[in-house]
Amino acid sequence: MNPQASTSPLSYDVMIIGAGPAGMAAAHRAARHQLNVLLLDEQPEVGGQIYRSINSTDPQREAILGPDYRHGHALAAQVAEHVAAGRLTYWPNTAVWQVDTDKTLHVLRDNRPVTVQAQAIIVASGAMERPFPVPGWTLPGVMTAGAGQILLKSASLVPSEPVVLAGCGPLLYLLAVQYLRAGVKIRAILDTTAGTDWKLAWRHGRGLLKGWRYAHKGLSMLREIKNAEVPFYRGIEDLRLEGTDALERVRFSADGRQHSLDAKLCLLHQGVVPNTQITWSLRAEHEWDTDQLCWVPTLTEWCELSVPGIYVAGDGASIGGALVAALQGDLAALGVLRQLNPTGHAGLWQEAATLRAEIASHLAIRPFLNRQYRPRDAFRIPEDDVLVCRCEEVTAGSIREQVALGCTGPNQTKSFSRCGMGPCQGRMCGLTVTEVIAQASGQSPQDVGYYRIRPPIKALTLGQLAQIDP
Repeated sequence: MNPQASTSPLSYDVMIIGAGPAGMAAAHRAARHQLNVLLLDEQPEVGGQIYRSINSTDPQREAILGPDYRHGHALAAQVAEHVAAGRLTYWPNTAVWQVDTDKTLHVLRDNRPVTVQAQAIIVASGAMERPFPVPGWTLPGVMTAGAGQILLKSASLVPSEPVVLAGCGPLLYLLAVQYLRAGVKIRAILDTTAGTDWKLAWRHGRGLLKGWRYAHKGLSMLREIKNAEVPFYRGIEDLRLEGTDALERVRFSADGRQHSLDAKLCLLHQGVVPNTQITWSLRAEHEWDTDQLCWVPTLTEWCELSVPGIYVAGDGASIGGALVAALQGDLAALGVLRQLNPTGHAGLWQEAATLRAEIASHLAIRPFLNRQYRPRDAFRIPEDDVLVCRCEEVTAGSIREQVALGCTGPNQTKSFSRCGMGPCQGRMCGLTVTEVIAQASGQSPQDVGYYRIRPPIKALTLGQLAQIDP
């Protein structure tokens, strides 16, 4: 036993997991109200995925990333001001490996185990990319659009080879524009959406009007791509990534014709979904969102989970974007204030009402976006020969065979085939497994359920476990 690890747990009023827009906003609001706050994040600096490396980016990279990225400067400056004044404790390079319902966190800080306690926890763990299981998606040379953006934001690394971008959703267009500004040659964009349903657009006309800034931004990106004369294929079907030891070509059909593109790099993307590993590990209530086709935690109007004293803000609650995430961080912090001192904050309910109205205004366009960029069934629920669990090499066909034998949910498939037991702990296969079982068994995803997530949420070594004070 390491004597240095045998200390009483540190204690705070509120701990915030994640230093993206939601986490930074929550930390700012809580520190302003003189709460004892701990903000922690796995990355070496604040920003999250949206504002990654915001404090260390250079003007050239900032120009490539665009004006939305610059919004992160104000939030990062607020955090830095509170830290400098001693009103906020910030731990970078800190991974959470277990969260207890009594508001105890078990973390690895600089690779050493630390136990921390609080009266409340705000989970601001953000989003992750939706799985895109198509033939060949595990080949070297196939990555996600999010991975490409991480390399651009954190290290100014861009592809040296012409790149194929395939999938759907605003992030695909955003990355294409950023790559064009960085001088990257785009071999083609393969858009898997079925095209705009103008009847749908008309039904969501009010939301489109309220969200006209978002619509204008999307149209501007498409215009920039068109002006660059990037080959743009719409209505993609039967997408296949082929190669012997690495990606060599991308095959697909569009407009009733078969196409083949030579390519060494393809970036896939079909939207983002809430990162719910922590909330599932708490056995909190979740529901299947039929619009966003993913699991979302069940929350109160104050962003509180069914587990009292634990709140969720940002894309980890439901996908809404960076501006909504920051507002939800504010709202969750108000929820903590209400919990800790129900009668001591005049005007808190009015502040919360204003925030909810602002959030609703930003989310007005979301129903249209959810339908417009709804991933097709074929790209979410693959054919039998396609790998679903990359870690344990389990195919969709294997899962269907297990359903035929009487398997009713993901936890049984885990027992039968180790599906979901690899290093990613089901993050890359969980949604796919739920939908494959639902389709094969004739159940709804809600009835099928999800993996039972257990600690450690993030990997730690036996040596690190041995340092923990029992």
